Amino acid sequence: MAGNTNGTIRAAVLGYGGAFSMGKYHGEMMNKAGMQTVAACDLDPARMVTAELDFPGIRTYTDPEKLYADPDVDLIVVILPHNLHAPAAIKAAQNGKHVVVEKPMCISVAEADAMIEAAKANNVMLSIFHNRRWDGDFMTIRELIETGMIGNVFHIEAAMGHMGRPGDWWRSDKKISGGALFDWGAHIIDWTLHYLPKPVIGVDGFYQKLRWFDHSNEDHTELIMRFEGGARASVEISSLAAAGKARWRILGTKGAIVMNSWDKIEVSVDHDGYIAKFEAPVKKTNQQAYYDNIAGHLTRGEDLVVTAEGGRRIIAMIEAAEQSSIAGHTVKPAYA
Repeated sequence: MAGNTNGTIRAAVLGYGGAFSMGKYHGEMMNKAGMQTVAACDLDPARMVTAELDFPGIRTYTDPEKLYADPDVDLIVVILPHNLHAPAAIKAAQNGKHVVVEKPMCISVAEADAMIEAAKANNVMLSIFHNRRWDGDFMTIRELIETGMIGNVFHIEAAMGHMGRPGDWWRSDKKISGGALFDWGAHIIDWTLHYLPKPVIGVDGFYQKLRWFDHSNEDHTELIMRFEGGARASVEISSLAAAGKARWRILGTKGAIVMNSWDKIEVSVDHDGYIAKFEAPVKKTNQQAYYDNIAGHLTRGEDLVVTAEGGRRIIAMIEAAEQSSIAGHTVKPAYA
């Protein structure tokens, strides 16, 4: 898609809820990237008062239809519960707005297809806020793999979990969130697909509901991807993990990478029959780079790093995992 070279990109935030101050976070990052945050919308008038304090002079709405119709908005960032991502993104695209959607992209492949179709039909950009592509630990591990430090990667394990009742909010409601794998799982699957940039030939899923019956998300989920060439990767998200696992355990033909914490990457390498171990320095996180790329794409025609098709592939893996869990056999994802 050709870049928009006619001045500053005027951006708006749809959804300004108080959790994590994500509306302010997005707005500030866009401003730093050279765009201009000019509008915000939330159903709660009190949140619009907060937006006006965060960004003096900003236009505020409590009706999304008025935001979609604003002719002085070029891009809308959708920061809503997961089940609202698709309808909001499609409506924004139909009104000629570029769209950034918080991760996950949506909660079904059908929704992802419809979002991409709407963006293409209206000649607008659609990107997913996979800001953690610029996390220091991810960039460090990816570089170690790409330089061949541990040889050819054939096995990846990733896990996040604890033993504890889920919080009382929409992220634990399956109809709204999509399920347990759609939150941190979306980031982990995205990272894994970049560590192993090969087609996925099959997905196995194991979903369990055993204890926390007052919430509709699964208690324990595991997704296993089988890659072309024989490599395998598993992603575990759990609310029933009384014993922890490494965040990452990555095995290659010449060594391994293990990350038990958030700031320490341990590398083991086979050196003439001896195992040499060292701690890899973690690169500096730079999530601002996401919006720098969005601005560069829209104003200078730079290649878009996080594409809608990439976001859809993640949704396809999660959907295939749930189908597999129900059917009891391996499922081929809609987008490999």
